[in-house]
Amino acid sequence: MKQNSVYSLGMYGRTNRDRKQVRFCADFDKSIVINSFLRRGWREVTPEADWNIYWSNTANCRSIFNLETGYRLQDNQIINHFPNHYELVRKDLLVKNIRRYRKELERENNPLAEKTQIKLPDGQVVSRYLYLDFIPTTYILPTDYNLFLEEYRKSPQTMYILKPCAKSQGAGICLINKLSKLKKWSRESKKYLQHQLTSKDMYVLSRYIDNPLLIGGKKFDLRIYVLVTSFRPLKAYMYRNGFCRFCSLKYDTSLTELDNIFVHLTNVSVQKYGEEYNEHHGGKLGIQNLKLYLEGTRGREVTQRLFEDMQWLIVHSLKAVAPVMANDRHCFECYGYDIIIDDNLKPWLIEVNASPSMTATTINDRILKYNLVENLLSIVLPPDGFPDARWNKIPSAEALGDFETLIDEDLMYKESSDEKKL
Repeated sequence: MKQNSVYSLGMYGRTNRDRKQVRFCADFDKSIVINSFLRRGWREVTPEADWNIYWSNTANCRSIFNLETGYRLQDNQIINHFPNHYELVRKDLLVKNIRRYRKELERENNPLAEKTQIKLPDGQVVSRYLYLDFIPTTYILPTDYNLFLEEYRKSPQTMYILKPCAKSQGAGICLINKLSKLKKWSRESKKYLQHQLTSKDMYVLSRYIDNPLLIGGKKFDLRIYVLVTSFRPLKAYMYRNGFCRFCSLKYDTSLTELDNIFVHLTNVSVQKYGEEYNEHHGGKLGIQNLKLYLEGTRGREVTQRLFEDMQWLIVHSLKAVAPVMANDRHCFECYGYDIIIDDNLKPWLIEVNASPSMTATTINDRILKYNLVENLLSIVLPPDGFPDARWNKIPSAEALGDFETLIDEDLMYKESSDEKKL
């Protein structure tokens, strides 16, 4: 994006709402998003032109909000990322923010930070958060390397998964079952020999969920779409029609299969290259079908509790980052939450994506994502359908469609105020 055109947008962005045709631009050649916009009668323009809604990549969004090269958005302009979305979606920052959130609640003696003692399968007794234990034990490397060594010596049979902080779609991931394997990786990468590490050199090492819930003998995770229209006050909505992503091979923790990505990694970007990948259903199962399956096999009550627990962890992950988020009224963001359920029906937050794929792998996938975009727009736009950053962002029940409200602190404060008046 050219800097001079960025500045010119700030000076000459239109403020006249009489021109009712919405003008949009997009950094992605994603037919689902673009076709959804075009079907509304919107006009596509370039990022250098005068736009009302920008479906940007994360780099251009940061450029727009850059204090030196950016510009001031007009009231009739909205964009699909928050300026520092990375506080939630970078694996290391997500962990740091959740740690800080827990510690702050502890200092306040908040009951949410209550801890309990649990006994691990190896007999070790550890302290865990009773209500906020929703991310696997995670170490940020190289910063937490010594802490990891201390923990590893207590429980050397624990398996870990190593992920680069700044990559996605399964890139650079490996399973660690021996300290020697981690040391070998460290030597080969040569990153820990450097004195000045960039953020791209950071990794997270998390306890591997080695007891995942299996269906048909295969591991899967959940992709849940969460729309945030404001962080202060927090306004978040969950899309009911997410899906499960299955591995193409049956789950196996034996040493011979430890490096088999088609057994352990659920990413479609990985699985589509496997010989057993099914192009018809794309290795996906709708969340509502998962719910029906669990109600039939585990019971309705425990299934309901599982889905409530997933909503709980989403809300508190958002609360953890809300204080550090740059809450710009021109922004909204649709996050892709990746959650794994263990065989005790406990959900674990694995990671959050700022740009969940809008590419369809199957016909059902295309329908789901088209409906997602349409429904998303009905929430972020005012009733007249024209972008307006001054709008109070309180969608009607009809506009919510297949989204359900996770939290709306604005309405909570209003209801609390009304009760005090009575």
